[in-house]
Amino acid sequence: MIPVFDGHNDFLLRLLRNPPNREAIWLKGEGKGHLDLPRMKAGGFAGGFFAVYIPSPEAHDSPDYEAIMDAPPYDLPLPDLIGAQEAQPVAVAMIGHLLWMERTGALALCRSVADIRAAMAAGKIAAILHFEGAEPIGADLDALHLWHAAGLRSLGPVWSRPTIFGHGVPFRFPGSPDSGPGLTEAGKRLVAECNALKIMIDLSHLNEAGFNDVAAISDAPLVATHSNAHAVTPSARNLTDRQLAMIAETDGMVGLNFATIFLREDGRKSPFDGWDPVLRHLDHLIGKLGEDRVGLGSDFDGATLPADIEDVAGLPRLIAALRSHGYGEALLRKLAHENWLALLERTWGG
Repeated sequence: MIPVFDGHNDFLLRLLRNPPNREAIWLKGEGKGHLDLPRMKAGGFAGGFFAVYIPSPEAHDSPDYEAIMDAPPYDLPLPDLIGAQEAQPVAVAMIGHLLWMERTGALALCRSVADIRAAMAAGKIAAILHFEGAEPIGADLDALHLWHAAGLRSLGPVWSRPTIFGHGVPFRFPGSPDSGPGLTEAGKRLVAECNALKIMIDLSHLNEAGFNDVAAISDAPLVATHSNAHAVTPSARNLTDRQLAMIAETDGMVGLNFATIFLREDGRKSPFDGWDPVLRHLDHLIGKLGEDRVGLGSDFDGATLPADIEDVAGLPRLIAALRSHGYGEALLRKLAHENWLALLERTWGG
């Protein structure tokens, strides 16, 4: 079984929503969601980016977004900005869950590539602390240094909802990532400070103007941890060929998102059978980025997945499908974990 190091998951959000049952959810598995320790072991999941995401308050009169996203075209309104004072207690709770997972002995919070390799060698899940949206950080950036001391090594300035740092892409199909203004002045300072601290910047939810701003400021490789190809599926969340060329120029990387809405050519959310959409996106990404700059960014526990993947235990089925498609063993190892580790060495150093 080829070990998989994954670009994005939302497992901490599951724990946040059901803290009394976290031992059953993590260690034993409860038959829900996409991730738990037994299924990770069964699927060859060696580690990845564990996201801290601040959920927006749910309105009582919210429409049925699931139905809307299964009947394109759609253009969903984005929630309101969330301030640092509101977001920070949620981030503390989610990081607390991650540190508890480490205390169970089955996971290691990793701050370097050496840490990741050591965890994988020891049979532990190698976890990177990632912020999907920088809401827990104020404009003075003091909290960025606090979170870095706690282990933060990867950060997306926005989840699609706006922050004081920039603007995200809407959930729109068909749509373009060119959807609004770029980074704020605080956002530009955030990027520079992340570079200084060797915190990876994730472009996955950032709009095109913000993407361009990061590219102009950052001295690190450009990375989208869980995004797909706009040329195959014209969702606003997917990357255009121009953006892919910019990522390739910096020796950056893209992790393939398993979310059906970003894989299906028709933009629908419903699961599909077979592997054609996955293969079309991977072929396109490899064609534009090369074999050394593509990996996996599943979005486990944060998206609807293809029926043949279903959950983390389906990773061997994905690897088998890629092998049948003609991907050789060396390329499979790169896609599964080697490219992510090499990218992090280029970004973090050492």
